[in-house]
Amino acid sequence: MDINLVIAVTDGDWFDMLRQQPDVDEVNFWAPSAKNFHALKEGELFLFKLHAPLNVIVGGGIFVCANVLPCSLAWEAFGEANGARSAQELRALIAKYRGADPDDRSDFPIGCRILTQPFFFDESDWIPAPVSWSPNIVSFKTYSTGDGEGLDLWKAVNEYLSGQPFADKSRAQPRHGKPYLIRPRLGQGAFRVRVTDIYGWRCAVTRERTLPALEAAHIRPYGDGGAHEERNGLLLRRDIHSLFDAGYVTVTPDLDFEVSRRIKEEFDNGRDYYALHGQRISTPGEISLRPDPNALTWHNEHRFRG
Repeated sequence: MDINLVIAVTDGDWFDMLRQQPDVDEVNFWAPSAKNFHALKEGELFLFKLHAPLNVIVGGGIFVCANVLPCSLAWEAFGEANGARSAQELRALIAKYRGADPDDRSDFPIGCRILTQPFFFDESDWIPAPVSWSPNIVSFKTYSTGDGEGLDLWKAVNEYLSGQPFADKSRAQPRHGKPYLIRPRLGQGAFRVRVTDIYGWRCAVTRERTLPALEAAHIRPYGDGGAHEERNGLLLRRDIHSLFDAGYVTVTPDLDFEVSRRIKEEFDNGRDYYALHGQRISTPGEISLRPDPNALTWHNEHRFRG
């Protein structure tokens, strides 16, 4: 199987900030335009190249997905992993690259390439860009392991990756073996983007689609052994997410929404929520992405107040 790799021209300040972060486990390689990105599939390599005259590859990450998001959601999902120290700084950078009026308060849509397990080479490990790389490229270029340059590049990067903690040792692959996809390990931000996407940007219970009012909920919390995985997620309106985490509502393994009697008992309220009781939630069309019944059972038994 041929594997694609992308080499993308990378902002030096973005790179310098993120490579100094000690525990960054995901990054948002954003573009100021709202164009989506279709050059890679999940598990392929996205590589960082500095601006000319530094014709070198300095790091990269494992591609998870791409999406167009409002800059406010990009900040909420990734924070400093956007390569900015505040939401205001991120917005100012986007406005600068878009040539927008600094006083424009629009929630700019940006192209987000979500990468997990990012790696940043020491200068001694920087890899020269392929000979075919043109100085006229201002965004990115795609290579394939089906071609000599792409295969050499994959081998050079894999030489480094084989020594990293996230390397898939179970494959027992030689360092220069057949190219293979790397299974991404989702972080909190990637989890949020993926869950938002697979639920079609709509609350699973109410079908609300006002994006700032929606949140990706873990069915089984990460701190209680749950994973940042699509099947452990539900896209919920903020108030329902809060009630779900507190155990006042749940979703059964049969995908029915249930509301605890304790909302009425404790708050003498809840009419709008009881109107939703017994309703079948909306789920992703792809069966493999639907909520995990085991996680829902856990929530019913360990969180729901009954």
